[in-house]
Amino acid sequence: PEVVEKPGDSSLSRLKSLYIQARDLSEREVTISNLLLNQLDAFLPSGPPGQQRRKMADIKQTADGNEKRKRMKSDSDISRLSPSMRSHIEACVSLKDEQVAARVTSDAEKDEWFVVKVINFDEKTKEFEVLDEEPGDEEEGSGQKKYKLPASCIIPFPKRNDPASTPEFPAGRQVLAVYPGTTALYKATVISTPRKVMIPCITHQCPKIDSGSFAPVFMYLLEFDDDEEDGALPQRTVPFHKVVQLPEGHRQ
Repeated sequence: PEVVEKPGDSSLSRLKSLYIQARDLSEREVTISNLLLNQLDAFLPSGPPGQQRRKMADIKQTADGNEKRKRMKSDSDISRLSPSMRSHIEACVSLKDEQVAARVTSDAEKDEWFVVKVINFDEKTKEFEVLDEEPGDEEEGSGQKKYKLPASCIIPFPKRNDPASTPEFPAGRQVLAVYPGTTALYKATVISTPRKVMIPCITHQCPKIDSGSFAPVFMYLLEFDDDEEDGALPQRTVPFHKVVQLPEGHRQ
């Protein structure tokens, strides 16, 4: 039956108004609740905890696998070195504590080569660490100087105790040689191939021979460029183990 509001009684109107307010509040509550749930989902990791742990384990396994592959690749790279490359590296390592010719400076005008001692060869960087034991007076400082140089700046000297196995430069060939009385190397021309010369022996040079004796040394006869005296180039003798091949493109 229809309820009829009595004159002067506003109960039904008030009840209707309260109902409408309650419905609006309920709808707003649902909207806010859904919004909060969406925000919470954004903070929570996807999937259940067990699944998340499995994902982390998969990531770790992948990282470990990548690291293992890197190590295998590095080992494989070493094993794939050609025999000539392995031989080159071994030869560089064997030069430790030996004297070599080194290009320590290079500019647009000239290359400067000096006798230095090899301290170490880094197989990773392919660089030599060398020591200039007798730096020139004009250089800064009075102490010995160290350099790090690539293999292209190093030329090994012939073995002084094995002249028979050393390639011989013919007359007329241009070479790089240690200028007598110095530790610097300059361009020179071969006048005659090595000849045996008896020279006074110094104990540190001939440890097996008494000081004051004479020892045989094979000497080149050379003419150094820019070594003019009285309008002519003097001919100078240089031990065979202080003469090396002239580098291509040498500037002096």
